[in-house]
Amino acid sequence: MYYPYLRGKQFELKALREFAAENCQEGRIIPIIEPVNKSISAMEAAVGQFVENNFKFAMVLNPADGDFRYPEVRFELPENPLMSGNIEAWIPAYLYYGDPVRLNTQIAESVYDNVMIIFRKCVDVDNEDVMTLLSNSKVRWIVNDFGNMVMRRTKHALLEIGKEVIVLEDCFKTRKRNTDYSDSVDEPFSEMFYYYRDEEFSGFSDYTALSSEFIDGGMLPYAIAIHLTYERAEDQIYIHHFVSDTNYDQSNVRLKFAEATRKIEPFFRDKARTSAVSELIDRADASDGYPGLGYLKKLSVKNHLELVSRIMR
Repeated sequence: MYYPYLRGKQFELKALREFAAENCQEGRIIPIIEPVNKSISAMEAAVGQFVENNFKFAMVLNPADGDFRYPEVRFELPENPLMSGNIEAWIPAYLYYGDPVRLNTQIAESVYDNVMIIFRKCVDVDNEDVMTLLSNSKVRWIVNDFGNMVMRRTKHALLEIGKEVIVLEDCFKTRKRNTDYSDSVDEPFSEMFYYYRDEEFSGFSDYTALSSEFIDGGMLPYAIAIHLTYERAEDQIYIHHFVSDTNYDQSNVRLKFAEATRKIEPFFRDKARTSAVSELIDRADASDGYPGLGYLKKLSVKNHLELVSRIMR
Protein backbone atom coordinates (compact mmCIF):
# COMPACT_ATOMS: atom_id res chain seq x y z
CA MET A 1 0.00 0.00 0.00
CA TYR A 2 1.32 3.43 -0.95
CA TYR A 3 0.55 6.55 1.12
CA PRO A 4 1.98 9.61 -0.70
CA TYR A 5 2.28 12.63 1.61
CA LEU A 6 1.11 15.88 0.01
CA ARG A 7 0.17 19.38 1.08
CA GLY A 8 -3.29 20.61 0.18
CA LYS A 9 -2.05 23.24 -2.26
CA GLN A 10 -3.92 23.93 -5.49
CA PHE A 11 -1.79 21.94 -7.91
CA GLU A 12 -1.10 19.04 -5.57
CA LEU A 13 -4.87 18.66 -5.22
CA LYS A 14 -5.27 18.91 -9.01
CA ALA A 15 -2.75 16.10 -9.45
CA LEU A 16 -4.71 13.92 -7.04
CA ARG A 17 -8.04 14.79 -8.65
CA GLU A 18 -6.80 13.92 -12.14
CA PHE A 19 -5.20 10.72 -10.92
CA ALA A 20 -8.37 9.67 -9.07
CA ALA A 21 -10.55 10.36 -12.12
CA GLU A 22 -8.28 8.67 -14.68
CA ASN A 23 -7.15 5.56 -12.83
CA CYS A 24 -9.17 2.55 -11.82
CA GLN A 25 -8.43 2.26 -8.13
CA GLU A 26 -7.80 -1.02 -6.39
CA GLY A 27 -7.30 0.64 -3.01
CA ARG A 28 -3.51 0.46 -3.23
CA ILE A 29 -2.84 4.23 -3.16
CA ILE A 30 -4.13 6.32 -0.26
CA PRO A 31 -2.78 9.89 -0.24
CA ILE A 32 -2.14 11.70 3.05
CA ILE A 33 -3.19 15.34 2.68
CA GLU A 34 -2.02 18.07 5.02
CA PRO A 35 -4.16 21.22 4.54
CA VAL A 36 -2.25 24.50 4.29
CA ASN A 37 -4.96 26.98 3.24
CA LYS A 38 -7.70 28.29 5.50
CA SER A 39 -9.87 28.74 2.40
CA ILE A 40 -11.20 25.23 1.86
CA SER A 41 -12.99 25.64 -1.48
CA ALA A 42 -10.28 23.73 -3.41
CA MET A 43 -10.21 21.06 -0.70
CA GLU A 44 -13.99 20.71 -0.78
CA ALA A 45 -13.94 20.19 -4.55
CA ALA A 46 -11.15 17.63 -4.26
CA VAL A 47 -12.81 15.71 -1.42
CA GLY A 48 -16.06 15.55 -3.36
CA GLN A 49 -14.31 14.04 -6.37
CA PHE A 50 -12.32 11.60 -4.22
CA VAL A 51 -15.48 10.25 -2.59
CA GLU A 52 -17.31 10.02 -5.91
CA ASN A 53 -14.41 8.03 -7.38
CA ASN A 54 -14.06 5.78 -4.30
CA PHE A 55 -10.55 7.17 -3.85
CA LYS A 56 -9.68 6.76 -0.19
CA PHE A 57 -7.48 9.40 1.46
CA ALA A 58 -6.16 10.47 4.86
CA MET A 59 -6.78 14.03 6.09
CA VAL A 60 -4.48 15.67 8.65
CA LEU A 61 -6.75 17.24 11.27
CA ASN A 62 -4.07 19.25 13.09
CA PRO A 63 -2.05 20.95 10.32
CA ALA A 64 0.60 23.51 11.24
CA ASP A 65 2.00 24.79 7.93
CA GLY A 66 0.82 27.56 5.64
CA ASP A 67 -2.11 29.48 7.10
CA PHE A 68 -2.18 27.09 10.06
CA ARG A 69 1.21 28.15 11.40
CA TYR A 70 -0.75 30.85 13.24
CA PRO A 71 -2.45 29.48 16.40
CA GLU A 72 -5.55 31.60 15.85
CA VAL A 73 -6.25 29.94 12.46
CA ARG A 74 -8.13 26.69 13.01
CA PHE A 75 -8.65 23.98 10.46
CA GLU A 76 -12.24 23.12 9.54
CA LEU A 77 -13.16 19.91 7.79
CA PRO A 78 -14.63 20.32 4.30
CA GLU A 79 -18.41 20.19 4.42
CA ASN A 80 -19.19 17.11 2.40
CA PRO A 81 -22.14 14.91 3.38
CA LEU A 82 -20.56 11.86 1.75
CA MET A 83 -17.44 12.40 3.84
CA SER A 84 -19.20 13.06 7.14
CA GLY A 85 -21.61 10.19 6.60
CA ASN A 86 -19.08 7.63 5.45
CA ILE A 87 -16.01 7.37 7.68
CA GLU A 88 -14.78 4.43 5.57
CA ALA A 89 -14.17 6.90 2.73
CA TRP A 90 -11.28 8.60 4.52
CA ILE A 91 -8.80 8.29 7.39
CA PRO A 92 -8.55 10.87 10.22
CA ALA A 93 -4.84 11.64 10.67
CA TYR A 94 -2.82 13.55 13.25
CA LEU A 95 0.71 14.91 13.07
CA TYR A 96 2.84 14.34 16.16
CA TYR A 97 4.35 17.57 17.54
CA GLY A 98 6.04 16.30 20.70
CA ASP A 99 3.18 16.29 23.23
CA PRO A 100 1.91 12.69 23.40
CA VAL A 101 -0.36 13.24 26.43
CA ARG A 102 -2.23 16.10 24.79
CA LEU A 103 -2.58 14.24 21.48
CA ASN A 104 -3.78 11.10 23.26
CA THR A 105 -6.47 13.14 25.01
CA GLN A 106 -7.46 14.79 21.74
CA ILE A 107 -7.87 11.43 20.01
CA ALA A 108 -9.71 9.88 22.96
CA GLU A 109 -12.21 12.75 23.03
CA SER A 110 -12.74 12.79 19.26
CA VAL A 111 -15.57 11.04 17.43
CA TYR A 112 -13.11 9.17 15.24
CA ASP A 113 -11.93 5.58 15.38
CA ASN A 114 -9.19 4.00 13.25
CA VAL A 115 -6.97 7.08 13.18
CA MET A 116 -3.48 7.58 11.78
CA ILE A 117 -0.56 9.19 13.62
CA ILE A 118 2.30 10.64 11.58
CA PHE A 119 5.85 11.01 12.90
CA ARG A 120 7.89 13.13 10.51
CA LYS A 121 10.91 12.39 12.71
CA CYS A 122 11.58 8.95 14.11
CA VAL A 123 9.38 7.98 17.03
CA ASP A 124 10.98 7.54 20.47
CA VAL A 125 9.77 4.11 21.54
CA ASP A 126 11.46 4.55 24.95
CA ASN A 127 9.04 7.35 25.84
CA GLU A 128 6.26 5.75 27.90
CA ASP A 129 3.77 8.50 27.06
CA VAL A 130 4.41 8.00 23.35
CA MET A 131 3.83 4.26 23.63
CA THR A 132 0.65 4.88 25.64
CA LEU A 133 -0.52 7.14 22.80
CA LEU A 134 0.27 4.54 20.15
CA SER A 135 -1.41 1.79 22.18
CA ASN A 136 -4.67 3.75 22.17
CA SER A 137 -7.35 1.44 20.72
CA LYS A 138 -8.42 4.21 18.33
CA VAL A 139 -5.00 4.27 16.65
CA ARG A 140 -4.72 1.93 13.67
CA TRP A 141 -1.92 3.36 11.48
CA ILE A 142 1.52 4.66 12.48
CA VAL A 143 3.46 6.54 9.80
CA ASN A 144 7.10 6.88 10.83
CA ASP A 145 10.23 8.38 9.28
CA PHE A 146 13.00 5.99 10.30
CA GLY A 147 15.67 8.26 8.85
CA ASN A 148 18.31 6.84 6.54
CA MET A 149 17.88 3.27 7.75
CA VAL A 150 15.22 0.95 9.12
CA MET A 151 15.95 0.72 12.85
CA ARG A 152 14.99 -2.82 13.75
CA ARG A 153 14.41 -2.11 17.44
CA THR A 154 12.01 0.76 16.71
CA LYS A 155 10.18 -1.23 14.06
CA HIS A 156 9.84 -4.24 16.35
CA ALA A 157 8.42 -2.09 19.17
CA LEU A 158 5.82 -0.58 16.84
CA LEU A 159 4.83 -3.91 15.31
CA GLU A 160 4.57 -5.49 18.74
CA ILE A 161 1.62 -3.27 19.73
CA GLY A 162 -0.36 -4.58 16.78
CA LYS A 163 -0.62 -1.49 14.60
CA GLU A 164 -0.19 -1.05 10.85
CA VAL A 165 3.26 0.53 10.44
CA ILE A 166 4.02 2.64 7.37
CA VAL A 167 7.58 3.74 6.58
CA LEU A 168 7.94 7.40 5.53
CA GLU A 169 10.90 8.28 3.31
CA ASP A 170 12.24 11.71 2.36
CA CYS A 171 13.51 10.74 -1.09
CA PHE A 172 13.82 14.08 -2.88
CA LYS A 173 17.23 15.79 -2.54
CA THR A 174 16.38 19.48 -2.50
CA ARG A 175 18.83 21.98 -3.97
CA LYS A 176 19.03 25.67 -3.14
CA ARG A 177 18.70 26.73 -6.78
CA ASN A 178 17.12 25.06 -9.80
CA THR A 179 20.41 25.37 -11.69
CA ASP A 180 22.04 23.13 -9.08
CA TYR A 181 20.05 20.12 -10.31
CA SER A 182 22.28 20.18 -13.40
CA ASP A 183 25.17 18.91 -11.25
CA SER A 184 23.49 15.52 -10.83
CA VAL A 185 20.63 15.08 -13.27
CA ASP A 186 19.99 11.38 -12.58
CA GLU A 187 19.73 10.10 -8.99
CA PRO A 188 18.47 7.13 -6.97
CA PHE A 189 15.06 7.82 -5.46
CA SER A 190 13.60 4.77 -3.71
CA GLU A 191 13.53 0.99 -3.53
CA MET A 192 10.91 0.78 -0.80
CA PHE A 193 8.02 0.15 -3.21
CA TYR A 194 9.64 -3.23 -3.89
CA TYR A 195 10.91 -4.18 -0.43
CA TYR A 196 8.40 -2.78 2.08
CA ARG A 197 6.63 -6.10 2.54
CA ASP A 198 9.93 -7.87 3.15
CA GLU A 199 10.58 -5.29 5.89
CA GLU A 200 7.19 -6.18 7.47
CA PHE A 201 5.65 -2.77 6.78
CA SER A 202 1.95 -2.43 5.92
CA GLY A 203 2.82 0.31 3.45
CA PHE A 204 5.29 2.98 2.43
CA SER A 205 5.10 6.74 2.07
CA ASP A 206 7.11 9.56 0.52
CA TYR A 207 6.63 13.17 -0.52
CA THR A 208 6.44 12.19 -4.22
CA ALA A 209 8.83 14.24 -6.41
CA LEU A 210 8.61 17.23 -4.05
CA SER A 211 10.56 18.54 -1.11
CA SER A 212 9.49 17.45 2.37
CA GLU A 213 9.76 21.07 3.49
CA PHE A 214 6.73 23.30 3.02
CA ILE A 215 7.52 26.20 0.65
CA ASP A 216 4.95 28.98 0.41
CA GLY A 217 4.86 30.88 -2.87
CA GLY A 218 7.54 31.26 -5.50
CA MET A 219 9.24 33.67 -7.85
CA LEU A 220 10.13 33.98 -11.50
CA PRO A 221 12.87 31.36 -11.94
CA TYR A 222 16.35 31.73 -13.38
CA ALA A 223 16.14 28.07 -14.41
CA ILE A 224 13.32 25.64 -15.12
CA ALA A 225 13.77 22.21 -13.51
CA ILE A 226 11.29 19.38 -14.13
CA HIS A 227 11.60 16.39 -11.79
CA LEU A 228 10.34 13.05 -13.14
CA THR A 229 10.66 9.65 -11.48
CA TYR A 230 11.00 6.50 -13.58
CA GLU A 231 11.69 2.78 -13.17
CA ARG A 232 15.38 2.17 -13.77
CA ALA A 233 15.29 -1.52 -12.80
CA GLU A 234 12.53 -3.76 -11.50
CA ASP A 235 13.45 -2.86 -7.92
CA GLN A 236 14.63 0.74 -8.37
CA ILE A 237 12.99 4.11 -8.85
CA TYR A 238 15.29 6.90 -10.02
CA ILE A 239 14.55 10.59 -10.50
CA HIS A 240 15.75 12.61 -13.49
CA HIS A 241 16.02 16.39 -13.44
CA PHE A 242 15.37 18.11 -16.77
CA VAL A 243 16.95 21.55 -16.48
CA SER A 244 16.94 24.50 -18.87
CA ASP A 245 20.20 25.82 -20.37
CA THR A 246 19.90 29.63 -20.54
CA ASN A 247 19.89 30.22 -16.79
CA TYR A 248 21.83 33.46 -16.38
CA ASP A 249 18.78 35.72 -15.84
CA GLN A 250 15.00 35.63 -15.37
CA SER A 251 14.06 36.61 -18.90
CA ASN A 252 12.37 34.43 -21.52
CA VAL A 253 10.85 31.80 -19.25
CA ARG A 254 9.08 30.35 -22.27
CA LEU A 255 12.46 29.49 -23.81
CA LYS A 256 13.66 27.94 -20.55
CA PHE A 257 10.52 25.78 -20.41
CA ALA A 258 11.06 24.63 -24.00
CA GLU A 259 14.73 23.81 -23.31
CA ALA A 260 13.81 21.64 -20.33
CA THR A 261 10.82 19.86 -21.87
CA ARG A 262 12.64 19.07 -25.14
CA LYS A 263 15.02 16.85 -23.13
CA ILE A 264 12.19 14.62 -21.90
CA GLU A 265 11.28 12.78 -25.12
CA PRO A 266 14.83 11.56 -25.92
CA PHE A 267 15.31 10.38 -22.33
CA PHE A 268 12.02 8.44 -22.27
CA ARG A 269 12.37 7.07 -25.81
CA ASP A 270 13.24 3.59 -24.50
CA LYS A 271 11.31 3.81 -21.21
CA ALA A 272 7.70 3.33 -20.18
CA ARG A 273 5.80 6.62 -20.13
CA THR A 274 3.01 7.80 -17.90
CA SER A 275 0.28 10.09 -19.16
CA ALA A 276 1.98 12.94 -17.30
CA VAL A 277 5.25 12.39 -19.18
CA SER A 278 3.37 12.24 -22.48
CA GLU A 279 1.61 15.50 -21.66
CA LEU A 280 4.92 17.25 -20.97
CA ILE A 281 6.39 15.94 -24.23
CA ASP A 282 3.37 17.23 -26.13
CA ARG A 283 3.81 20.66 -24.55
CA ALA A 284 7.51 20.98 -25.42
CA ASP A 285 6.79 23.28 -28.36
CA ALA A 286 3.48 24.69 -27.15
CA SER A 287 2.57 28.09 -28.58
CA ASP A 288 0.83 29.32 -25.42
CA GLY A 289 4.05 29.73 -23.46
CA TYR A 290 5.20 28.72 -20.01
CA PRO A 291 2.32 27.10 -18.07
CA GLY A 292 3.70 27.99 -14.63
CA LEU A 293 5.47 26.26 -11.76
CA GLY A 294 2.19 24.85 -10.41
CA TYR A 295 1.53 23.01 -13.65
CA LEU A 296 4.99 21.43 -13.57
CA LYS A 297 4.53 20.39 -9.94
CA LYS A 298 1.16 18.87 -10.79
CA LEU A 299 2.61 16.70 -13.55
CA SER A 300 5.66 15.71 -11.47
CA VAL A 301 3.33 14.50 -8.71
CA LYS A 302 0.94 12.82 -11.11
CA ASN A 303 3.78 11.06 -12.91
CA HIS A 304 5.04 9.62 -9.62
CA LEU A 305 1.57 8.42 -8.62
CA GLU A 306 1.06 6.76 -12.00
CA LEU A 307 4.51 5.18 -11.88
CA VAL A 308 4.13 3.69 -8.40
CA SER A 309 0.59 2.52 -9.16
CA ARG A 310 1.93 0.58 -12.13
CA ILE A 311 5.02 -1.03 -10.62
CA MET A 312 4.37 -1.53 -6.89
CA ARG A 313 4.13 -5.08 -5.58
